[in-house]
Amino acid sequence: MNLSEHFTLEELVFSSTAVRLDIDNTPSAEVVDHLRVLSSGLEQVRKILNAPMHINSGYRSPELNRKVNGAPNSAHISGYAADFICPQFGTPLEIVRRVVDEPGLDFDQIIQEGTWVHLSFAPAMRRDILTAHFSGGNGATYSKGVRE
Repeated sequence: MNLSEHFTLEELVFSSTAVRLDIDNTPSAEVVDHLRVLSSGLEQVRKILNAPMHINSGYRSPELNRKVNGAPNSAHISGYAADFICPQFGTPLEIVRRVVDEPGLDFDQIIQEGTWVHLSFAPAMRRDILTAHFSGGNGATYSKGVRE
């Protein structure tokens, strides 16, 4: 089912981890409504980047979120967040810089996660900009702003 011109429900709920672990990742009707909001925001970003985006992770059921060690309050659980790459545009760092510099684009949170970009369109629309830092398998720490 198309949620927008370029994004489908299937791609925003697919998880190879869910398939492998036999986890039901079917969203509720309310979450599907949130995924429509997410899709609308992703369409704006796709237009800014002028290239197709590959969704690595969208909606995560609470069980799936626990299995992938997601944050307990992750916007993925409510259907407002996606992790993606856009190789035809550039690196995740270049993507984040471009999205952050776009005037008038409202988003809740963007995180340069090293090899992908996390972007959420939760209702708070805080324009929270973070960079993840990884060291020695201890999980990520985050700093404000866009960092190399």
